[in-house]
Order: sequence, then structure tokens, then C-alpha cells
Amino acid sequence: MVATPIGNLGDLSPRAVEALGAADVIACEDTRRTRKLLSHAGVKVKVLMAVHGHNEASQVRAIIEHLHQGRRVALVSDAGTPGISDPGQRVVEAVGDAGHEVVVVPGPSAAIAALVASGLPSDRFVFEGFLSRKGRDRADRLALIAGERRTTVIYEAPNRLRQTVEDLLEVCGASRRVAVARELTKVHEEVWRGNLAAAVERARTTEPRGEHVLVLEGAPEPVAAGDSDIESALRARYDAGDDKRAALPAVAAELHVSKRRVYDIALRLGDRGLGDQGLGDLVEPD
Repeated sequence: MVATPIGNLGDLSPRAVEALGAADVIACEDTRRTRKLLSHAGVKVKVLMAVHGHNEASQVRAIIEHLHQGRRVALVSDAGTPGISDPGQRVVEAVGDAGHEVVVVPGPSAAIAALVASGLPSDRFVFEGFLSRKGRDRADRLALIAGERRTTVIYEAPNRLRQTVEDLLEVCGASRRVAVARELTKVHEEVWRGNLAAAVERARTTEPRGEHVLVLEGAPEPVAAGDSDIESALRARYDAGDDKRAALPAVAAELHVSKRRVYDIALRLGDRGLGDQGLGDLVEPD
């Protein structure tokens, strides 16, 4: 598994050149791009086989057969570390299961480069890769990201950047900090930092070019709800027409407090036209 440059060819490490030169077979996403890389590195072109997102599963068998025959196989993606939002994971799993050794030659990664350049906390982070373009899965992932307290790294194509930052603004709020990196290690490398409100405005007025990496600040620590917050939430539920059977567990879940605490405050609020009868049956105290 050989990491290749994400833009600047000078990032190809000496060890990567050595590994490519020693390989009998090079599996790659795009044979044309890999030929150019090998030419730059001065590596004589070997047997190249295409392994990309559409054929990875079917090419695994051919790779294992090469290994069974004693050949050394190098796997590269078009840019960066294979297996990170690129083909490679299925190959590694199958090769390991077949009893062959997997060696990683580490190197460039857009996710790590953007994370480090963002200035946001990097001690704990989550890599999301590319989000689903639409539908329930996208909505679910956005909801999880909104509540994620670790820094989140997201990949995005230029034509979908605006929609993604708008969706993040909707679920995370205007003040959440974000860094938007593009064209990393290339001539027009740029890392923009601000909050989501400013990121949306920028995406609406600036034509995005090149692949982007979004680095999103983690969600803030939740503020513990006070008794007045619980009372207000209960009154809002009552005013909306909820009875105690519906209101009490809903408020407990909404404010992340125990049902016993909501139960006690509900008793203090009194009748509200419903009386206290049966409260003990409505909510099982924690």
C-alpha cells in the first residue's frame, strides 16, 4: 500500500519510489495517471492493472493470484493514501485473509493535511469522507455530525460544496467554526477559516474549484438544564396540548435529565387542569 502525492509531486517519498520500483505488479485507479507518476519517479513501467471503485471486488482474486505466484504487488490510488475514500480496504482484507503480508508505505493524506492546517483540535477527530448526496442517509449523517464533540473531517466535490455548508449551517448553527481547504499542496492551495455562517456566504459568492476538505469544530459540551429550564419545557408541552403522560418523558429526553427530576418538578407545578392523579403511574421514576 503506497501513498502517493495529493498534488505536489515532490511529496513522493524515497521509500515510495523504492517500493514502486521493487514491485512486479502495480495496481492503480487510473493507469494513465500512474504511468505519469512512474515516469516522474524514474521507475520503469511494470505490469499495471486497474483497481478502482467499480471493479475492486472482482480484481481482488487477480491480486491474490499474483501473490500466490510470488510476485510483489504495489497498490496505489490516484492521490493520497489508498484505502482512505479510495479503493484498498477490500484488497487489504482479502490479502490478509489469504495469508499474505500487507505493508503500508505512509505518506500524503488530504484529511490529515487539512486537519493540521485548520487550527481546530486535532487530538480527537472523526473522518467522514464523502457524505451521501441526498436522502435519509445524508440527513442521518448530518444529524450525527451536528452532535459529534470531536473535530469532523469531510471531503467534498466543488459542485456540492455550497449545499454541504448550507446543510451544516442548518444542523450545527451559525457560530460553529469550520476550515475549508482546497487544492492542498498545489500551486493554488488555500485554507479558509471562519464560522459556518461566513462559510455559506463565501460559498455563495465564490466559485469553488478543486477538491475540498471541510474540517468542522466539534459540538460544544451540553449545558446542564436547570429547574427553570425543565419548568419552561413542561409548560410549553402543556400549552401545546400534551398531557402529563406524553410531556414528562419527552422533556426528560429533550433536556437529557432523569425522569425522576422531571416528575418532581411536574408535581410542584400542580394541577394545570389535569390534577395529580395517576402521576406515579404515568412515569416510572429513575
